[in-house]
Amino acid sequence: MKKNIIISMLSQTISLVTSFILGFIVPKYIDEYQYAYWQIFVLYIGYASIFNFGILDGLMLRYSQYDYEELDKKKIRSQFQSMLIINVVLCIIACVVSIFLASKIYQWLIILLAFGILCRNIFNYNSYMFQMTNRIKFYATIVIAQRAIYAMVVILFLLLGINDFRWYCVADILGDIAGCIICRRKNKGLYLGQRLELTENLLELKENISSGALLLISNLSNGLLTASAKMVTQWRWDELTFGKVSFAFSLFSAFFSFVLAISVVLFPTLKRLPIEELPKFYKKIRDNVAPVLFAALFLYFPGCIILKFWLPQYEMSLVYLGVLLPLVVFISKVSLLTNNYLKVYRKEKTMLLINLCSVGVTFLACLFCAYVLNNLDMVLYSVVVICAVHSMVSESVVARIVNISLGKDFAMEITLTAIFIISAKCFSLLTGAALYFMTLLVYLLIKYTIMKCF
Repeated sequence: MKKNIIISMLSQTISLVTSFILGFIVPKYIDEYQYAYWQIFVLYIGYASIFNFGILDGLMLRYSQYDYEELDKKKIRSQFQSMLIINVVLCIIACVVSIFLASKIYQWLIILLAFGILCRNIFNYNSYMFQMTNRIKFYATIVIAQRAIYAMVVILFLLLGINDFRWYCVADILGDIAGCIICRRKNKGLYLGQRLELTENLLELKENISSGALLLISNLSNGLLTASAKMVTQWRWDELTFGKVSFAFSLFSAFFSFVLAISVVLFPTLKRLPIEELPKFYKKIRDNVAPVLFAALFLYFPGCIILKFWLPQYEMSLVYLGVLLPLVVFISKVSLLTNNYLKVYRKEKTMLLINLCSVGVTFLACLFCAYVLNNLDMVLYSVVVICAVHSMVSESVVARIVNISLGKDFAMEITLTAIFIISAKCFSLLTGAALYFMTLLVYLLIKYTIMKCF
């Protein structure tokens, strides 16, 4: 598992470099409105997996205990072909509808999104096949290829002085296409060829969707906890304000990418572990992950100094980031630990219920803060509070299953989060950094003492 985590994190290092280019270089050289439209594309293409309707998640859930050689390839490729047909039809419908119903700039956005979603779901299929069969090295390869090519095309466009969001959307799509081409040999036999009989394929499709849809909705709802704030901001305020908020979220995503690298490895590994080993594994991972995440938040303070010089026009985004950054801690724990454990224990319905309730409350809170209070800061605060509650509820469910207590951990983490936001929002960078650093040292000392005792 350590080897797989290292490989996966290497791929995410490349992804982080790409995120750096996209997050810090592009806004410097294209105007704020073009950046905002590009971020609208990035926001919605992140939900491309909706259009696989749970097929990929169902395959992951039902077959992740098998190695590649053991897969029933006829069955798997039949599911891929079904997903591809559905996506092609939806892509055509979206393009036709946009021509008649959308304004010119949104016509382009919808058409690019339609093609982007089609390519992203083919890329996701390959990615899932590598994760499912625990071939993390190949998974890392396509992630590196996809992100590196995306970054190189973006750099080319910047060198050519292109100031049009459409080309940067095309760069994203080209990255997905390149990733698919590179890995086609490693998933040979999982694309075209003999397929199941129609009746048998429909039964398999029904089984995958029925088991995977819950997991898909749960995974998407986890992302919607933060995306809801971006969506409501895009609906309520102008493109320029959305661009500022979106820039803050892109910085948050850069922090989050490393956690996803570990999460990718963890589920297939947990699935292969004896059930009696899972409880002690949970506590061990959590005790190591939480301190690292809180320590990483300190990077906010030196990062702000650099960004103020580099992108002065986005200085307001740094204020938003000071509120949003603790989301890294809460969303990371959910993605890394609780979701994976709930999947292993086959508690998808519990996970779905928690996630849907959280998303529903988040959307309502964001809409209230945006349209009734007309307060963007309150939109962001509400997301952080609800994500913290969501994380604690999810962890409490898992803690009950594995028979551990997390009350003291919750109290320390909420306190540390509150002090970070106060340090970032209410004080100068130097004073805020000193206050958070001292609090962090106390937390790490207490945590180290507790871990040593046990």
